Amino acid sequence: MTAEYQVHGDVAVITLNNPPVNGLGLDTRRAIVAGLEQAEEDPAVKAIVLTGSGKAFSGGADIREFGTPKSIQEPNLLSVIARVEKTTKPVVAAVHSVAMGGGLELALGAHYRIAAPGASIALPEVKLGLIPGAGGTQRLPRVLGVEAALNMIVSGEPVKSELLAQLPGQKLFDRMAASVESLLEEAQALAREVAARHAADGTPFPLVRDLPCRHKDGDAYFQFARNMVKGMAKNFPAPLKCVDAVEAATRRKFAEGMSFEREIFINLMWTPECRALRHLFTAERAASKIPDVPADTPRREIRRVAVIGAGTMGGGISMNFLNAGIPVTILETSQEALDRGIGVMRKNYEAQVGKGKLKQDKYEQRMALLSSTLSYDDIKDADLVIEAVFEELGVKESVFRRLDEVMKPGAILASNTSTLDLNKIAAFTRRPQDVVGLHFFSPANVMKLLEVVRGEATAKDVMATVMAVAKKIKKVAVVSGVCDGFIGNRMIEQYSRQAGFLLDEGCTPEQVDKAIEKFGFAMGPFRMGDLAGNDIGWAIRKRRYQEYPELKYSKTADLLCEQGRFGQKVGKGWYDYVPGKRDAIPNAEVVQMIEAHRQALGITPRKISDEEIVQRLVFSLVNEAAHILEEGIANKASDIDVVYIFGYGFPVHRGGPLNYANEVGLFNVVQAMKRFQRNPLDDAPFWEPAPLLARLAAEGQTF
Repeated sequence: MTAEYQVHGDVAVITLNNPPVNGLGLDTRRAIVAGLEQAEEDPAVKAIVLTGSGKAFSGGADIREFGTPKSIQEPNLLSVIARVEKTTKPVVAAVHSVAMGGGLELALGAHYRIAAPGASIALPEVKLGLIPGAGGTQRLPRVLGVEAALNMIVSGEPVKSELLAQLPGQKLFDRMAASVESLLEEAQALAREVAARHAADGTPFPLVRDLPCRHKDGDAYFQFARNMVKGMAKNFPAPLKCVDAVEAATRRKFAEGMSFEREIFINLMWTPECRALRHLFTAERAASKIPDVPADTPRREIRRVAVIGAGTMGGGISMNFLNAGIPVTILETSQEALDRGIGVMRKNYEAQVGKGKLKQDKYEQRMALLSSTLSYDDIKDADLVIEAVFEELGVKESVFRRLDEVMKPGAILASNTSTLDLNKIAAFTRRPQDVVGLHFFSPANVMKLLEVVRGEATAKDVMATVMAVAKKIKKVAVVSGVCDGFIGNRMIEQYSRQAGFLLDEGCTPEQVDKAIEKFGFAMGPFRMGDLAGNDIGWAIRKRRYQEYPELKYSKTADLLCEQGRFGQKVGKGWYDYVPGKRDAIPNAEVVQMIEAHRQALGITPRKISDEEIVQRLVFSLVNEAAHILEEGIANKASDIDVVYIFGYGFPVHRGGPLNYANEVGLFNVVQAMKRFQRNPLDDAPFWEPAPLLARLAAEGQTF
């Protein structure tokens, strides 16, 4: 069922019913038009109420139809809105809970609107690289005023209905209902009232399109708006186009403005940025679905969490659960370590309070949920325990053997390991089915990504539970199989190896970082190393030298670490740092060290283009990702893109490494890799295209 039609006395009620958010798919659009026609043909019906079932008026376009013929098939949304406007009986939109995108545009086509308090109102199309395409840029300025409307359209952020209703001169809502519960009854009363009024005085029904739209400062205001948007929306064309479309609403006739809006919408739809954002929109939602774990899999109840370790990771992990209202007990080996860790958490919260991002009472509530202990006996009743201790298998073993002894049956035992074999960790217990990897990214209270590592024995209900918990603590969870480094760190190792080879061949750290940052990365590989701690990579390489002696590395990073240049935490790494600041200051001695090492290897430096730097770094991610897919470590290509967008600062407007490779063309990626194979200073075996990549390129396919 997509829309229900009911008659209440002399009012017809059309209720959208397309779960979960009453998306305006083709069947729903047809049902709205059918309902309007049925109401018009019934002489007993004097007015119509349009509303939504469940927890939404309408969330807009049905994402299941994105990119399919159904999304534009008639009646398309523009046709439905035009049909609402031309209805011969007054139409009242009864808005509640959520009215976003096409849902809000549909409501703007109604003759009258009544809203329940607490409804989230938004035109979020800009977040998909688009502008509203069914009149949003032309109608919203007419009911809210140009400035308020433009702010909403450019940001895409939701605003509560009661706040909009308080704006001076607003014509978005003709009335506010007392509550969600009374909305339908009040909407019917409003419908009867306006039907009687129009019957008595014969006036036409009001249309938003007929309202005036002007800004007193005209050119000056829109130039100011463009300057502001330019600074905030680097790499994204849609926000500036939003300004153009709203300006058109103030300068053109309504029909011309609608044509202009539609032209912009269609042109943006084909931009790589829009394709990337739409890809990520669906990829993020798809990441939570595990092929062999049905949506109705029972979940274990998580009422209390324990965290082992009060260091940077342990404290950050704990804050996620405290923020979600879940009690946490932190366990440490010494009171001093506990006090230090909890002190850092307090400082983080107090900084948020100081910036006005957190209210004092919320801070106090969160800290009240936190307890600490030096004894494993005090955490035995936790439903979920997360180990966040030093990244060394022997240390993990002692923790998990102890947890196996004390934790209650059914408790989930999670490791925050970033590279180690989860199956080995699970084997330290007599309950491997309860063991899972929860790899948080630093700083854990800020970074959105959570790699959920599924061991060979991890139970399906454990997977269902931790994916639900991830959502509760506002993380984007991606499932990974077990391998060294899982998805993200396994790929970043190849990226880091290429960065090292580039130094050997003639680059400086600054040149490499600037090239990849210009491409759109949040930070380059050397700034990233300084932030994470160069000693962490050093420890991993030492292990690699033992396990994979044939694997080729540049030795420059080892030389850096031998000088104690571990990064920001010690004020010096690839760059120098001033206390209290994160600015990376190039260091002449580091450049000299690189040059001396190059000389010792007998390498004559060459000029390396930014294009080569970017291709070697990014395509190294692509090739390793193809191996990961082939081995079944990742469920799907889009999961890898989600990992890199939310965990590693890959540029959002490029949609992740595999989406970017698709845009470049896999044939072109493979051709570049063949060129890199011929470089004697690179690692030729690595650049052999992964079988999956080679096959897709040969067949003209994409990931």
